[in-house]
Amino acid sequence: MQEVYDFLKKCGVYYLATTEGDQPRVRPFGTVDLFEDKLYIQTGKVKDVAHQLKANPKVELCGFTEGQWIRVCAEAVLDERVEPQQHMLDNYPSLQANYKAGDGNTEVYYLKDAVATISGFGVEPKVIRF
Repeated sequence: MQEVYDFLKKCGVYYLATTEGDQPRVRPFGTVDLFEDKLYIQTGKVKDVAHQLKANPKVELCGFTEGQWIRVCAEAVLDERVEPQQHMLDNYPSLQANYKAGDGNTEVYYLKDAVATISGFGVEPKVIRF
């Protein structure tokens, strides 16, 4: 999981795919955090992505850096506790202008049953499960 976290941090921006009915939805994301041995992402409760995650928690993340790419397939599980929200916000101070732990809008999700594949041209793909 640490390697997946490090890869996504190095990317800076990765892309999160969800579904809305039968329509795929993809958008850039930049938040990723390790808390209590789980990999977390963050969004706002009022955003379309939060509604999509509630309707169908299956997600894919994809990022590219230094000639390699990562794909992560997982289930996003909402964690409503204040502690992981605060941990995320502590690691992303720029979010604190729009989000506060426990504000009713900040949502953090951990990735469950994740399968990450790191690939590159001419190298064997590496699969990481967590």
